[in-house]
Amino acid sequence: MSRVFALRLWLDGLAAVLLVFGLSYWWLGNVTHEIAGTAMFVLLIAHNLFNHRWYGNLPRTRREPRNLFNVLVTGGLLVAMLALLVTSVLISNALASVLPPWGGFIVRQIHTVAAYWVLVIVAVHLGLRWPMLMGLARIGFGTHRASVVRTWVLRATTAAIATYGVWSCLVLGLGMKLTMQMSLDWWNFEESVAGFFVHIGAIAGLVMSGTYYAMKLIEVARRGRRRGHDTARPMPEIVSP
Repeated sequence: MSRVFALRLWLDGLAAVLLVFGLSYWWLGNVTHEIAGTAMFVLLIAHNLFNHRWYGNLPRTRREPRNLFNVLVTGGLLVAMLALLVTSVLISNALASVLPPWGGFIVRQIHTVAAYWVLVIVAVHLGLRWPMLMGLARIGFGTHRASVVRTWVLRATTAAIATYGVWSCLVLGLGMKLTMQMSLDWWNFEESVAGFFVHIGAIAGLVMSGTYYAMKLIEVARRGRRRGHDTARPMPEIVSP
């Protein structure tokens, strides 16, 4: 692994941490929240600069379900991030003395909705790259040989996280947050701080594993259709001389 690639991974990981960190607004307070958000957007700019070739290769992308879905997810993430950035500027207390008072209640609601959509889309984004991440983890832990026991332990752990993630969606009211519904049921950080981050991590794990296995099922279905199409072709007639 090159140093540049390792640096990119660390920066991307830090951006993800700052995203989750920023969701805990009522624990951080406004100043820390704005600093974390600003740092995250700086890292996102660096991420796009590192991956500028991907945008140049878009016209040559193969028209396959996985590639098309990846483009759709990236586009959705770009829209959500832009919404998050614009609303961040409008409701920023640090910029209140410079900008007109445009940051009303609706703008704050859009900001919250965009933040949670970014969380979900980033998790989908990582789920599409899960084989690569697992490969990097194997290299990092030096586990180059396949192990049936380790595979099933990881699958059981993934299933447990996904199951807890379903519960976490209900606890945090994720559906209401993603659909911009009014809710007074906010997490009580005075009772537990770690619990909030555990729930957020479980939701991310649910979306990541769901994306990975959904793509696997689509690939299996496509191979099955191809195999059925090949067997359905008539055999060419052999004409004797």
